[in-house]
Amino acid sequence: MSIQSETTSTLNDLIEIARDGKDFYTEAAGKVKDAELSALFTRIAGVKSNIVTSLSSTVAAAGGKPAEHGTMVGSMQQFYGKVRATLGDTQYGYVAELEESEDRLLKAFKDAATDNDLPPAARQEVTRLLPHVQETHAVMRDRKHAMKH
Repeated sequence: MSIQSETTSTLNDLIEIARDGKDFYTEAAGKVKDAELSALFTRIAGVKSNIVTSLSSTVAAAGGKPAEHGTMVGSMQQFYGKVRATLGDTQYGYVAELEESEDRLLKAFKDAATDNDLPPAARQEVTRLLPHVQETHAVMRDRKHAMKH
């Protein structure tokens, strides 16, 4: 596999996971009754959107084709099915599921940030975005723990 296609593949994985997150948050923001939580979800959806845009530019700059979709077809139905099945249609249910999507994104970002096969420019972009990913992950983790008590 060429460096270019490997770079595109790695970054497109991040784009797809971030796009899933953006869609989940946007959808959840419209479903929860709590205005403060809805505003938080909307803010984080914006962060995910910026990540998608930045990484898409990096892929294009490397001569690749940025991913245009999320990771799975019908992911929304699966997401909501899972929330309802495991936790009921509650604020905690959304927070718990969204926190899980944060875990996935953070792990993928950390893997990419330490991937020595990634060209410096791509790795630099991943490293630049990593604090945003860590911040939203921490917010959702703390929110989930606070709601448990």
